[in-house]
Amino acid sequence: MANLGNFDATTVDPAKSADVLPPGKYVVQIVASEMRVTKDGMGQYLWLELDVLEGDSLGRKLFDRLNLVNNNPSTVEMAQRTLSAICHATGRMQVQDSEELHLIPMLADVRVQPPKNGYGESNTIRYQPLDQAAAAPATRLAAATPPAKPATQSPQPRPATAPWRRSA
Repeated sequence: MANLGNFDATTVDPAKSADVLPPGKYVVQIVASEMRVTKDGMGQYLWLELDVLEGDSLGRKLFDRLNLVNNNPSTVEMAQRTLSAICHATGRMQVQDSEELHLIPMLADVRVQPPKNGYGESNTIRYQPLDQAAAAPATRLAAATPPAKPATQSPQPRPATAPWRRSA
């Protein structure tokens, strides 16, 4: 038995389902990252937590693992290529710390990987800069973008597009 200190579930949103996201393109940003030891203790991977920033999946989480320290050179190469894609997508070409990649919107091309090796379905992610969102067939992105809201009574006019959607 544990004392919960009069916890009131009506004041806290329930945890969302950890189901896989449907395939599509999503605007995301990395919100947390850390190096973790692999299950066998022989390597390390960069663990990434991403938030979906728009559409009907707003607030959903995605997770990714990049096996940057591994005995298999092809595994490391794949992880480094994925990290490079993230760097290109965020515009940060040289990074010392994974936190330098946090809170920078980018496009995630999410696919669903069928169950394998005793694990259920999972998402695979390919990272792209946001400027490729306009050129891509935006199945999920277009459907997920909420309609524009009428202007509010804000003293300063709001930009018509989100800061990450503006071209340089």
